[in-house]
Parts: sequence; structure tokens; C-alpha cells
Amino acid sequence: MTNVAILGFGVVGSGVAEVLTQNKGIIEKKLGKEVNIKYILDLREFPGSPFEDLVVHDFNIILNDPEVSVVAEMMGGSHPAYDFSKACLEAGKSVVTSNKEVVANFGAELLEIAKAHGVAYLFEASVGGGIPIIRPMCNDLASNNITEINGILNGTTNYILTKMTKEGAAFADVLKDAQDKGYAERNPAADVEGIDAARKIVILAALAFGKAISPDSIHVEGITEISTTDVELAEDLGYSIKLIGHAEKIEEKILPMVSPRLIPHSNPLSGINDVFNGILLGADMVGQVMFYGPGAGKLPTASAVCADIVDAIAHCEGGIKLPEFSVADASDLADFEKYTCRRFFVFEKCAECDLTRERVEKCFGTIEGFVCKGNRVGVITAEMSENEASAIASKLNGGKAYRLF
Repeated sequence: MTNVAILGFGVVGSGVAEVLTQNKGIIEKKLGKEVNIKYILDLREFPGSPFEDLVVHDFNIILNDPEVSVVAEMMGGSHPAYDFSKACLEAGKSVVTSNKEVVANFGAELLEIAKAHGVAYLFEASVGGGIPIIRPMCNDLASNNITEINGILNGTTNYILTKMTKEGAAFADVLKDAQDKGYAERNPAADVEGIDAARKIVILAALAFGKAISPDSIHVEGITEISTTDVELAEDLGYSIKLIGHAEKIEEKILPMVSPRLIPHSNPLSGINDVFNGILLGADMVGQVMFYGPGAGKLPTASAVCADIVDAIAHCEGGIKLPEFSVADASDLADFEKYTCRRFFVFEKCAECDLTRERVEKCFGTIEGFVCKGNRVGVITAEMSENEASAIASKLNGGKAYRLF
């Protein structure tokens, strides 16, 4: 029998207990041994819950119990989640987690500690919720050199942008709707400002490229400045606006970023709507591979956590082998200001100037798309650098610049 402890009995933690209980027979048949939830750590009491007798309030009870071999951490935040995870690994207990903040900031260190103590540190649920992405990256694509990652990594922002596109609703109205439905927190900053997606893209980049980059050191834009007119202009040109986590290798340096991008309707990421996530991997042998599914939610995320629990138990001798990665320094990062791609500029007509495509071309040179709606103009340009795009946007009346996929 293997004893498991759950740290945090919120949405995901209670989902893990539910999956381990409801699918107990399936899990134990695959493992050939019994899996028992021995403890649940939380500050609260849960009267009436079928798990109320398992709740403890002192982490040391779990840490000092040699019968607990796997700990599932779903506490959220960096502390004490990081401290508890580190202590468990050093005590010879495998740790699985859905905590993207801890993995993004401390993953390299915790993997090293796990390796030193012959246990596992696994975090499938930290990116993409219920979508299998980390395990396929590390195992099924092991013979490939991953060259590029692009993903819709946050369900809240994707829901908002979907509603803005399909219904023409304003950002503020859709955000309130998302909060009312439980898709967005009362304080939605981590989602709408791109912070959540940034944590996830640096985790994927670390696994693909071997360097753990701090989410605080990458370029991050959210969706708060996107207007319904921007969305409509993009749609008229055959594009959807999506918040994309992007990472690629440029001359052996890594460039991760998060920003709204125009995705052509012919690209599979364009059709991913509502709270769903999608991740498009580019690799040298297989080409492009797409992963799609629920990016959050109680049971989908718990499903991924429980998959890691099964792996940790099945490979208890020596732990699971994830690619090793080290903490990045400034020399590992590509110069963001030199990043080039096609751009989509949105700006207001000048009161004294009736803009035509010909007049716009005199300003931008050759352009690949032009659309006008009311007093707003949208222009797709040839490739240019971040510096060049910023210089042009600053000269435009109310101008914005989006990147194209």
C-alpha cells in the first residue's frame, strides 16, 4: 500500500481526493497496489465531508510520518508551498504539484533536490490543466529538438477574447461576466495582465531548452487594452486575437514572451475558444504537434495531478526522469528589442486626413493588409523589430501595435 498526503483542500485538492476515491479501482489495477489518502493538510475544518477525519493542521505530522511516500501540493502561492515541497523531497518523499508559481520560480532547485534524494518532483498539472503536455514533451518527443512553443495558456483570457469576438462585447463587461461565472478571480490581474501565462511559458521553455527563466524577466503584455474595434478589424482581415505564450531559440539564445497576437483563421490556435487551452509545439523531426483540452477546472486539473501520483508510485525507485534544467542568466536570453515579426497597427484617422491605402503605404512602405472601420484603421506590415514597431506606434494618433503569428 502507498500512502499519499494532500496539501491544500481547495478546488484542486478536493478534486484529487475525489479522483483517487472515485477511480480507486482503475488506479490500483494499473499500479498493482493499494493507494491510500492518509492525510489532508488545511487550516480549515470540513464538517460533513467524507474526508473530514483525514484533515490535519500541522505539516510536521505529514513530514515526520515515514509511511507517507507521495505528497500532492495544491496550496497555491510560493510560500509555504515551496518550503513544504522542499522539506518533503529532502525527507525522501516524492512531490507532485499543480502550483505553476512554485515550479516557475523554484523548479530547477526542486528537481535537483529530488534527484539527490532518489524521488520524483512532477508538475504535469502546472501547465494546461488537464491537457497532457509535459509528459509528451519529455517522453513522446524525446527524439526531437523542440524549436518553438506557442500556446493559449490561460482560460480566463481566452474566454474574454472569445466573447469579445463573437458578441462584440466590451472587455469590462465580459470580465464581469467571467467573474460571475467563476472563470475569473475577484482580482483578475494574474490572468488579464498575462502573469499566469508567463509562469506557464517559462516552465515549458525550461523543459524544451534547458534553462529556467524567471517570469519577471520576460516581456509580458495582457489583454486589458484590447478593444472591440481591434478585434473587429483583425477579424475583417482573417485573424483572431489570442493571448499567446511564445518561446523559441534564436541563435542558441532563448526568447520567451507573452502578448496578444493575431492568429490567422487557418491556424488551429485560432479556433480554440472559451476556457479551453491549446499548445502548438514545433519540433525538427515531427513538425508541428497540437495539444488541446480544458486548461483549468477541478477534475481536469486533478486528473493531471493524479497521473503524476501514479507515475511517482510506479517509478518509486529513483523517481521520474524529467529533463534537467538550470537557472538562466542574462547571457541565455535573446535580445527582445531585436525580435522581428509582422505587425498589426491600429490607429485613429487624423481629423484633417482621409486615409487611403495608398497614403498608408507611403508611411509604412509595402503593406500586407488594410482595413478601415469608422475612424479606426488597421494595417498589417512586413516584418520589423520591436524597436521599429515602438517608434512607429509612438507617432500614430492613438496607435497600438500587435504581433502577428
